[in-house]
Amino acid sequence: MGKTVLTQRKGAGSVYTLHGHKRLGPARLRIRDYSERHGFVRGTVKTIEHEAGRGAPLARVEFRDPYKYKRVKELFIAPEGLFTGQSIVCGKNAPLAVGNVLPIGSVPEGCIVCNVEEKPGDRGALARASGDHCIVVSHKPELGYTYVKLPSGNTKNCLLYTSDAADEEDSVDLGGRRIIKKKKKKREDIVQDRAKGNNS
Repeated sequence: MGKTVLTQRKGAGSVYTLHGHKRLGPARLRIRDYSERHGFVRGTVKTIEHEAGRGAPLARVEFRDPYKYKRVKELFIAPEGLFTGQSIVCGKNAPLAVGNVLPIGSVPEGCIVCNVEEKPGDRGALARASGDHCIVVSHKPELGYTYVKLPSGNTKNCLLYTSDAADEEDSVDLGGRRIIKKKKKKREDIVQDRAKGNNS
């Protein structure tokens, strides 16, 4: 007969199907509302979970809705040092502590951060992988930028939070540094180690 074309194979499924039932959902920072822009919002870490295909653990954080009588659950990337039951503060007036989310303009220089917004409102785009972190290099208030050193070693400028442009803040998740990170080995090294009896 004839050859089965690729579109027919994709329609049948098998290797072309997405195993999405193992995904927990998108890991993003909170949407900035009035209370976060002008004060702070407090949440509690309910659980820390593992997602298939992702190296970094995820934290389910529960916030009280500022407008309605209900609770809102968000899925954050958990930095190192975060634990169940911990109180997380998000907003302009949040203190500098592991797990807190605050504008990058109010983070002091030399501080280690993760899950940094590249553009205002993108809810976290830089340094999201397991063990990744950015370092705040310098602030340029006259230009409206903060320079951040990325995990690759390059520097990138992120928009500062300014009082006259309140919607242009970049939120960051503090922490995220992992001191010991297991290095990936080549396939030959793994085979040799197993032959020697080193199953690490």
